[in-house]
Amino acid sequence: QVQLVESGGGLVQPGGSLRLSCAASGSIFSIYTMGWYRQAPGKQREMVAAFTSGGNTNYADSVKGRFTISRDRRKNTVSLQMTSLKPEDTAAYYCNMELRTRPSATIADYWGQGTQVTVSS
Repeated sequence: QVQLVESGGGLVQPGGSLRLSCAASGSIFSIYTMGWYRQAPGKQREMVAAFTSGGNTNYADSVKGRFTISRDRRKNTVSLQMTSLKPEDTAAYYCNMELRTRPSATIADYWGQGTQVTVSS
C-alpha cells in the first residue's frame, strides 16, 4: 500500500504565503512524476505544478512566478511554496505521484487526500 499525506494548508490573507508538503510512504520502488493539483468548487481539477519524469518542472500559467515546486527524492517528498496568494488560489490542493510499487508493477497514479487552501481577508 502507498499513502500520500499532505500538510500545510490553511487560511491566509491575500498577498500571503503558504507551504504545502506531501510525503509518500509504503511500498515504493520508483517514483516517476510528482506534482500538485487543485480543485475549486464547481471547477475541474487542474495541474498547478509538477516534475516530469525527466526532472523538468511545469507550472500553470496562473501561478508562474508565484509558486515554486521542490522535491526530496531520497525522502519521497514534494513541496509547494506559494507566495503572493490571491483569492482565486482558493481550492483543495492534491498531491499526485506516478510510481511503481515493485520492479514488475505497472506505473500507477496515486493521490493524497487533499488539503484546503483559503485565501481571504
